[in-house]
Amino acid sequence: MVKRVALISGANRGIGLAIAQRLLSDGWQLSLGIRSGSEQWQNNPDVHTFKYDALEGNETQWVEAALAHYGRIDAIIPNAGIMVPKSVIEVEDDELDAMWKVNVRGPQQLAKAAFSALSESGQGRIIIMASLSGKRVASAGSSAYSVSKFAVLALAHGLRQAGFDHGIRTTAICPGPVATDMGQSIGHKDLSAIIQPEEIAELVSTAIHLPNTASVAEIPVHCRAEATV
Repeated sequence: MVKRVALISGANRGIGLAIAQRLLSDGWQLSLGIRSGSEQWQNNPDVHTFKYDALEGNETQWVEAALAHYGRIDAIIPNAGIMVPKSVIEVEDDELDAMWKVNVRGPQQLAKAAFSALSESGQGRIIIMASLSGKRVASAGSSAYSVSKFAVLALAHGLRQAGFDHGIRTTAICPGPVATDMGQSIGHKDLSAIIQPEEIAELVSTAIHLPNTASVAEIPVHCRAEATV
């Protein structure tokens, strides 16, 4: 049986690592776009690594390398993301530019580069790691980040529309705080009380294995009671 191939960025820790581990257990082959730390994957025949940094914008080269290695691409999961915890007034131009480049332009460019390959099977999948911060602005301190995540949620819906007739299905995963380095850096002391990376990986696995007739546009994920978004 031919194994399906997924491209995942930011896969050396946190959510990306959990997704990579889950898809490997599901029988996928992976091409991981990572800045460093490829050593941990060296002995796995189902893992190809590529030196990728969303700030540098080498998505086309990554796609070409993955196709040269596997001959196909069935899913992309641009998981790399950054957060600057500042308001839209406090944030510096270069900080906002960096969030835009990593959180929005990186996924858009990866999807554009992989679009033809994703179309070939008629069952391509794109998982966009959005956020509840892309559906509401919870505080002034998260508002600059929300600007990028509102945009990436719109990107997910745009990709869903652009790819639908090609058999490409796009799902935006929109979690609240997750037990990662980012979650800890913004003040969550008890990481056991918030969303676990493995729970996000479970949702990603569900979304990419759904048939074309069961397309899910968004999956909001809450760990606490708040207004439904």
